[in-house]
Formats: sequence, C-alpha cells, structure tokens
Amino acid sequence: MNVGFYIENSYKLSELITKEYSTSFSLATSLLEKEKRKAIYAIYGFVRLVDEIVDSFHGYDKPFLLSNLNEQLQYALENGISTNTVLAAFADTVRKYNISPEHIHAFMESMKFDLTKTEYASTDELNTYIYGSADVVGLMCLKVFCNGNQELYDELEHSAQKLGSAFQKVNFLRDLKDDKIELGRTYFPGMANKKFNKTNKHLIEQTIENDFDEAWIGVKQLPGRAKLAVALAFFYYKTLFDKIKKTKPETILLKRVRINNLRKYFILVKVGVMYKTKLI
Repeated sequence: MNVGFYIENSYKLSELITKEYSTSFSLATSLLEKEKRKAIYAIYGFVRLVDEIVDSFHGYDKPFLLSNLNEQLQYALENGISTNTVLAAFADTVRKYNISPEHIHAFMESMKFDLTKTEYASTDELNTYIYGSADVVGLMCLKVFCNGNQELYDELEHSAQKLGSAFQKVNFLRDLKDDKIELGRTYFPGMANKKFNKTNKHLIEQTIENDFDEAWIGVKQLPGRAKLAVALAFFYYKTLFDKIKKTKPETILLKRVRINNLRKYFILVKVGVMYKTKLI
C-alpha cells in the first residue's frame, strides 16, 4: 500500500460520512463529475467532523478536541497527509483546488463560537458567524466547481456566499427547537428574550428570500454538472423554506419541519427536466 492508495480510500470514508449524514446533499453531490464529486465529499466530511465535535460530543472536553483537531488540520494542510483520514482527503482537496486558508480559518473560528456563544446581539455579529460557518463552505465548493477558473470564481463569489447564508438561516429556523432546548443557542439577534411570533418570523423570512434571489443568479451560471447539483440543493432548501413559511411559529418551536422522500423525488425530477431543457 502507498500514500496514493491511502488518500484514495480516505475519500471513500468522506463519501460514506456524507451519505450517512445527509441523503439530500449526497444525492446532489452524486450528480457531479467523478473528481469534483470526490472533492465535495471531502469538504462535507471535514465540515461534518468539526460540526459533530461542537454539537454532539456532550460529556467530553469539546474545547480540547476541537483544538486537537485544529492542530492535526494545520499539519495536514502543511504536509499534505494526516493519520486522520477525513483530514487527509480534505487536505488533498485543498491542494488540488487551491482552497483559501482564510476560508478554512474562518470556518474553524465560527465553530469555536459554538462552544461558548449562546446568542448573537446584532445582525453584524450573526453575519460574521454565518460567513464562517456557511458562506466559506460554499466558497470552498465554488473553488471545486470553477476548477482553476479564477475569473468565473470572482464572478460567482457573491452568489455562492448568499446561497450559504440562505441555507444556514433555513437551518436555523428548522432547528429552532433543538438549538434552543438541546444546545442552549439562539442565533437570530434579540430572540433570546423575545417570543418567536409571526412578526419576527416574517422579518427573518424576508432576509432569506433576498439571499435566495441573489444566490439563484449565480446558480444559473455554474459550469457543467455543478449547475445541476447545486440547483437540486437550491430547490430542496427552497421547498423546505416555503413549508417553513406556511408553518405557524408555535409549531416550529415544537417540531422540526421536514420534506418527505416523495417530495424530494419530485424535486429531483423537476430539476432534471429544467436542466435537460436548458431552463437553468
């Protein structure tokens, strides 16, 4: 066995993690060309690993585990190898697609916030968190999609960030109950001491609508099968968001809003037809 064989199999673990944790994301990713598909699996595997530490490792020393992982990450990025297979695949992807170290740093900083921060006092503060926790992940993926075309990357950068923001805010609304009760977090400014009602729900939804509108401009300009894959994720989240908009605030506080598998199948068919008929 050589290093190349090891790294190739490291990608397979990230693929498994993606498929086990998110059927919707893994389905969208499966529509990509092989090499880009592997890279997106690697990015998701890394993001999921870090997210699990801060959100799920209850009863363990989370700050130590995150710090330890960050040390392993820095070594992997500097040397192109790691005994942690998720980091090995991610570091290889970072090297191949020239992913910005600043984006990786911003992501890790936002994850640190989740260890200690339970509420956000202002929109600017929340946007900083969203930039690190979601926007930069979209930018990492955009690097893969553009595959060295810096001009295209620069053109689509803003839309990619808006897509990350839209997805993250939808997640916040969907997970409002779990975040507050299980993790003690309230992301939307002022909500810690306010009742979640129609008025503030509508204000949040307006910002998400704007993010989706700006994101769609970029989705339509993505190259190759990236357009198909991201459009599928876009319409899945947009459908989830539309369902959340129709759900009463008090219901959102009681249970998680979901899209059933049949609806997901219809979204897949719809996007496939749109792609083949060049409607996107």
